[in-house]
Amino acid sequence: MSRIEATGLTLQRGSKTVLDGVDFAAGPTGAIAVIGPNGAGKSSLAKILAGLIADHAGAASIAGRPLASLTGPERTALIGYVPQSFHPHWDITPRMLVQMGAERGAKADAAAIAAVLTAREIDPIADRRWSALSGGEQARALLASVEVTDPPILIADEPGASLDIRHRIDLVRGFAERGRERLVIVVLHDIELATTWFERVVVMDQGRIAADLPSAELAGSDVLPRVFRVPFETIVVDGVAIARPASGRHT
Repeated sequence: MSRIEATGLTLQRGSKTVLDGVDFAAGPTGAIAVIGPNGAGKSSLAKILAGLIADHAGAASIAGRPLASLTGPERTALIGYVPQSFHPHWDITPRMLVQMGAERGAKADAAAIAAVLTAREIDPIADRRWSALSGGEQARALLASVEVTDPPILIADEPGASLDIRHRIDLVRGFAERGRERLVIVVLHDIELATTWFERVVVMDQGRIAADLPSAELAGSDVLPRVFRVPFETIVVDGVAIARPASGRHT
């Protein structure tokens, strides 16, 4: 059972407290969005949960084991991490990147590679060089390189930032579906998509968790306007309460 738990996470960078006593628990299934203003600590929390930052105070564990005790292969088998950006040293192709990702997992084979290239619509660009790809194409290839091993925990940091709207919606819909059987934790800036597709939303502000709520409860609360300092409105579509910034144009 791939449950992830953290208590008292504190991270200091110079004079700045990036995370300030954060407690978090999730799993083994669920789709969780992490939102918040710039500098709130979202990416740092994601990296700690993925085992990529070790110089923090507090404890983090997966399946009851401290993250720090896991070997590299053990961590890779449990967690797939998608960073905000990726800059390879060589001008590789998406196919090469996905193949390298597959080599990290014992279950990934040629069929898994072919399936993820098709699912992420990478087939037509699979053999183009990285420098010839758009930001959105690179993002899809990077995600595919992690998905190919089908990790029980997937942590993604702004994976849809450079995607067009169709691919962005496909992405978050896929995360929501994956959350029925796996654990998915995604850092997002798009609050409307977060409250539309994710069952649970964690709101961070100034290094702390300001709220951790089901998306329907968050949409109707005062948390978002208080944290983001702009007015929000709630709309209901097919029974789903969705929060979005209020434009103010018609007031």
